[in-house]
Amino acid sequence: MVQSVELLLDETAEQRIRRQWELLAEAGLPGLGQGRRDGDTESHRPHITAAVARQIWPRIEQDLDRLPFRPFPIRLGGVLVFGARRPILVRAVVPSEQLLAWHRRIHQVVEPCPDIPANLRPNQWTPHVTLARRILPQHIGEAVAAVAADRDIIATVVGIRRWDGDQRRAWQVAEHG
Repeated sequence: MVQSVELLLDETAEQRIRRQWELLAEAGLPGLGQGRRDGDTESHRPHITAAVARQIWPRIEQDLDRLPFRPFPIRLGGVLVFGARRPILVRAVVPSEQLLAWHRRIHQVVEPCPDIPANLRPNQWTPHVTLARRILPQHIGEAVAAVAADRDIIATVVGIRRWDGDQRRAWQVAEHG
């Protein structure tokens, strides 16, 4: 499974993304808001994936915990589509110096871990918040239309968390200081 480090959004931005998930569901499309019968909203939160590896070792997690995190502003921009055969619908995150600096810090800590995808390395990363996965190509236009009316979202990154795909659990790292 996947291990990741994710940037969390403030409550207002999170609610706007959740509303976009709902709009996709209302249009009969596969938004990320569907399928959460267990009520697990804490691990199923809108986020920006900053790092992924096959395994993140305890010593790496300790180094993540030592990062001196402070909230910082970001802007969620337009709707993008990644891929063709199994398209993914996302909101772009406009790169800023602060966002890119945090990405580099996180990557430097996680870099020794195995199987880091090339598209998550510095200068290769496209920051985004996922809205839907596996949209049938013939439904891309409907999916974009369902969420494209939303304007850019001014948001704040309020935390960093770890996601363990094997155990299907998430927890906060990098204390706010």
